[in-house]
Amino acid sequence: MARRRRHNNIGKTIILLFLIIILLLAGLIWFDYLGVIQAKQVFAPVYRLFGLQTQTSTSVTSSAPLEADLDNARFQKRLESLNLRKEELDQRELELAQAEALNQQTAQELEDRRLAQEERETAFNNTVTQYDGRQLNIVTNVRNLNSMPPQNAVDILVAMDDQDVIDILRMADQIAQEEGATSLASTWIMFMPAERAAQIQRKMLSKPMASAEE
Repeated sequence: MARRRRHNNIGKTIILLFLIIILLLAGLIWFDYLGVIQAKQVFAPVYRLFGLQTQTSTSVTSSAPLEADLDNARFQKRLESLNLRKEELDQRELELAQAEALNQQTAQELEDRRLAQEERETAFNNTVTQYDGRQLNIVTNVRNLNSMPPQNAVDILVAMDDQDVIDILRMADQIAQEEGATSLASTWIMFMPAERAAQIQRKMLSKPMASAEE
């Protein structure tokens, strides 16, 4: 009995060893097939027997250049995109600078026009003021001369410039017409020296609306 048991135990042990060896071989074959370990030279006959294609390191390394090419292609495309974006930003910046320069030029032109308009208005106002002041002086002189004896008035007129005399004579006629009185302008001319009276009358006829000195 004891001998039979011993034989049975030995048989079971042998069977377990075979199973372990088979499992180890199967594991090695599977890992080699997956490319985890390199045992293709040892198990190549087994692969051919079952018609299997091993996962070799060659196939793994051969994919590395492809991935590198893909990475380079993606990098180049991204670089091109960044360069294009930079060109767009540079163009936009240039357009903004040109627009700002144009706005500044337009603003300067408007400011120059405003200043020129103000200068024209100031000059016009000064001219009006001067004209109003001159007219007031002429009216005052006419009223003063009207209150004098004709000869005294003529003595004052003879000492004036021709244009001042002409302006006073015309203002005397205008005031007399507005007030319905007789103008003394013709009387003053009559009392003037003949040559001076002729000169003034000639200028009054040649420039009936004259208002500036010759």
